[in-house]
Amino acid sequence: MTMVHDAPPARDAITGVVLAGGQGRRMGNVDKGLVELDGRPLVAHVVARLSPQVATLVINANRHADDYAKLGYPIAADAIAGFAGPLAGLHAGLAAATTPYVVTAPCDSPFLPADLVARLAHAFANAPIDIAVARTFEQPHPVFALVRRALLPHLERFLEGGGRKIDAWYASLPVAEVSFDDEADAFRNINTRDELAQHSHASSARP
Repeated sequence: MTMVHDAPPARDAITGVVLAGGQGRRMGNVDKGLVELDGRPLVAHVVARLSPQVATLVINANRHADDYAKLGYPIAADAIAGFAGPLAGLHAGLAAATTPYVVTAPCDSPFLPADLVARLAHAFANAPIDIAVARTFEQPHPVFALVRRALLPHLERFLEGGGRKIDAWYASLPVAEVSFDDEADAFRNINTRDELAQHSHASSARP
């Protein structure tokens, strides 16, 4: 029997979830999404690159909700206490979304690809999968992922059982890794003040 694959999810079927709920430990426990790069918060750079690729956005943030709300999108805090990591942010985004799919991107990756969502979506036409994850060379980037919203109950069970590692959750599901070897630099993130200084002014030079 031939298995029928899905058509790639259309833009209007996808909510972007910007993951800004971390503690920013490597940057001195600051709210990293609000740290400025070239005069704009890191989260604003991510929103500017992701928003044209999706129907709408949700920002997952656990602090300074009023500041994040100035970007004009709903704020979804973790339902799980203690800064439980990107899976808790994905959980919050899936719960807040009303579209059949969500795509995640972290707030500290201001150069994310302009074709991120289209390429992840195409993977759903190639195989019967629940998640498409970006990869550069041998390195997967699990926080850049397109996920079926129908996985919310499955994720809730994983989290209720104490699971926190994003790659462990993915391992239990049909996943496709999508190569972005040609755009590897686009996945660079900013974790420290030194990296922030290094990338200052680079954003204005990028398409």
